Amino acid sequence: MLPDPPPDPFKDLDPAQTVRVLPRHLAGPGQADLETIWPFPFDDGWHLHQGLEGMVFAISPCARLWTRFAPKPEERGRGTWTIGMDRAPFGPRAWEITFDATTPAELLRDVHAELLDLYLEDRHGDKDHLFEDATAPHEVYTPLLTRGWSHSIKTDGTQTFLPPDGLGSVRHRYATTGSDGPIWRAWGGYPSEPHWQARFSAGAPTTLAAAFTASLISTEPLHRAVKQIPFHTRRHLYVAPAAAPQPPSHPTPAIPPASHTTGRTR
Repeated sequence: MLPDPPPDPFKDLDPAQTVRVLPRHLAGPGQADLETIWPFPFDDGWHLHQGLEGMVFAISPCARLWTRFAPKPEERGRGTWTIGMDRAPFGPRAWEITFDATTPAELLRDVHAELLDLYLEDRHGDKDHLFEDATAPHEVYTPLLTRGWSHSIKTDGTQTFLPPDGLGSVRHRYATTGSDGPIWRAWGGYPSEPHWQARFSAGAPTTLAAAFTASLISTEPLHRAVKQIPFHTRRHLYVAPAAAPQPPSHPTPAIPPASHTTGRTR
């Protein structure tokens, strides 16, 4: 006989009530406005551009590093956040990172904050972290193991890490010879219908993948309205009442004022 499923922790709560939830990979996207996600100093050389169909770009002063939000509300992932590094301004792509728009906003914020840190270290020093990152892969996945994630290795050159609830994954392609596809891939939810997905291409700084997994397994709860939390996996969330109401979620990210500078939040 199969065990009874865990009780729904939200069944007696108002859909508009704000709660604090864990684990993060099942929390839902949350508040995903550009001013929250992008910490870039737009009054210090960074450029903000709006394209067609709601697409928005942030471009570094050197014009080689860029990040983009492309909304597609009709699709399951509701669009993509993309980070790209070009070998020369507007030239061939060196590497790329993509996230579904349904990725928890806090994970996106932490990766972009780390991205800005790497950029500033390169700009004001003699390092080139954005092209020659020295972070070892174990710094990405060892924190997962300390949080009770399981680990399996396949002969195809991949290793997979699963959370205790089994509703998500981080996959590392450690054998790159003759292989295509992302070096790191992560998702939350059921594998057949993930709530969100993230992909780090070959060449993407391992430091950014490490920032992503550190945020993914953080024990700091995320603020969500009950109605924002994915329904099919909500029984696997841990809940505590929120200390204060949070601003409502925006269906489409708002453009920050050009003169505004957002400080690093971590």
